[in-house]
Amino acid sequence: MTPAAVIFDCDGVVVDSEHPTLVMVRDDLERYGLCLTIEDLERDYIGGTVETVAAKARANGARLPEGWVADFYDRMYAMLRASVPLVPGVVGVLDALDFAGIPYAMGSNGTPEKMQITLGQHGLVERFRGHLYSGQALGRPKPAPDLYLHAAGRLGVSPADCVVIEDSAAGARAARLAGMRCFGYAPKGGHPGLVSEGAVLFNDMADLPALLGV
Repeated sequence: MTPAAVIFDCDGVVVDSEHPTLVMVRDDLERYGLCLTIEDLERDYIGGTVETVAAKARANGARLPEGWVADFYDRMYAMLRASVPLVPGVVGVLDALDFAGIPYAMGSNGTPEKMQITLGQHGLVERFRGHLYSGQALGRPKPAPDLYLHAAGRLGVSPADCVVIEDSAAGARAARLAGMRCFGYAPKGGHPGLVSEGAVLFNDMADLPALLGV
């Protein structure tokens, strides 16, 4: 069933920013006493905010200093400004949606500044036509459904007629709680967290237009 609107997560779905960010998180946490692998972070930390990463890391023994969150944001923004690639094939997805006349939005747990940095260097801010929504700015980040419900409302589309594109279990849960279908982008193959939240997995962004019926 072709959706009436599509809502994209940002990091790991539109821009390929998650791996370098996770490397920064891993190195910081190790410096402050918590040793985790990238796989650990992908399984247990993706889909939240820097604030939720800090809270979970402290609960698991990391001795993060006061002010770590603000400092991490500054360093992350500097890294992203230097360069961040797009997820391969995502521009073709946007082209297909534009051709079919299907509106789309972005619903990210990242800050508005982060979306401007990552999308702006590729000219994608304009393509989303003002429909860039931040769970942090809204005060209800994923896995709460509020962000996706807000985006659907601004698009003027019923939640049941929207499809969400996600790469994290937290984001897929937000879609499920919002009553939206979810396609889970899993470029490395299987992703039990996405599947457990009801997402339909796909491994190549080039396959998404056909899954959306466009």
